[in-house]
Amino acid sequence: MKRAVVLYWSHTGNTEKVASSIHEGLESGGFDVSTIPVKDAGEMDFFDYDLVCVGFPSYSWHPPKPMDDFLQARFKHYRSTGRVLPSAPAVPGKNALVFCTYSGPHTGIREAIPAGKYAGQFFEHLGFTVVDEWYVLAEFRGNEEFSTKGRMGNIKGLPSEDDLRRIKDQARLLALRL
Repeated sequence: MKRAVVLYWSHTGNTEKVASSIHEGLESGGFDVSTIPVKDAGEMDFFDYDLVCVGFPSYSWHPPKPMDDFLQARFKHYRSTGRVLPSAPAVPGKNALVFCTYSGPHTGIREAIPAGKYAGQFFEHLGFTVVDEWYVLAEFRGNEEFSTKGRMGNIKGLPSEDDLRRIKDQARLLALRL
């Protein structure tokens, strides 16, 4: 059975909801799935998994510090053990999915994309294939104005149950494809 891990950092619960939907979808697609908050990931080995899913909110075009620190530490470890190779040759069967939530005060998905691309580079340098990047519009919890008057309009309640169901379906289809 193929193995996946869903690593995430969530401040308000939005990214955690997306992580849970991805977990459910991958599981229904036949993967053995673990979901771990990044604070509990320790020194896990990405190479133990066929698919590593990494999720976080976009903070100023970047992953938040706890996720960035984790990715930097893992990369430093892999470099010191010779796993980061010149020209980053593909490692067959090793895949990554990056998912990023973003909110109302932002200028839209274009503000989240740099964070997703940044995180994807950690995996590409290890030889993983980044199979996709998913960007999920989410409520800016705790700030009514940012959730109702930003460029995306009224985003209260996002991600919605329909959004989470679509993410679960996308994850199932991804699992079946890998």
